Amino acid sequence: MAEALAHIREITDLGMIQIRADLTEAGAAIAKAAAVPLPGPTSTTTNGSRRLCWMSPDELLLVLPQAELAAALAELTTALAGQHVLVLDVSDMRAAFAIEGGRADQVLAKLSPADLAAMPADGMRRSRAAQVACGFWRQEGGFVLIGFRSVADYLRGLLANAVRAGTGLDPR
Repeated sequence: MAEALAHIREITDLGMIQIRADLTEAGAAIAKAAAVPLPGPTSTTTNGSRRLCWMSPDELLLVLPQAELAAALAELTTALAGQHVLVLDVSDMRAAFAIEGGRADQVLAKLSPADLAAMPADGMRRSRAAQVACGFWRQEGGFVLIGFRSVADYLRGLLANAVRAGTGLDPR
């Protein structure tokens, strides 16, 4: 019997902090408070279990263990006091899925128009999975895909269908 293309796992212990700011003015303070270097456009940076994702020219997403969320929020809020910024816990509005396995790229290629072959190891893409907005980055052994929690069941179903055995994109 054919094997599934990859394994899908919902990630439930992530905290996510949205940061909106003029990155040329606040970037150094954000990087110091988040304890993660500032990423360049369409990329991510990491420090241990923390990841800072470039979302747009004035937006970052700090992804970290849920247990570190409150302290990171306080650190960012203190470091950016007096500046025109938004620091917001968006953990409850997002769902995250790990796509893991040797053909994880094929699973994602079925759902997103993003050019995965051109995506660097530290790349971050905002795209779509079928009909819904999502973002994703590479991790060891696959990808992490995030989307709005309101469409988590839809994303779960898309991913379950995309990993089905015998549905690979390789020529037969």
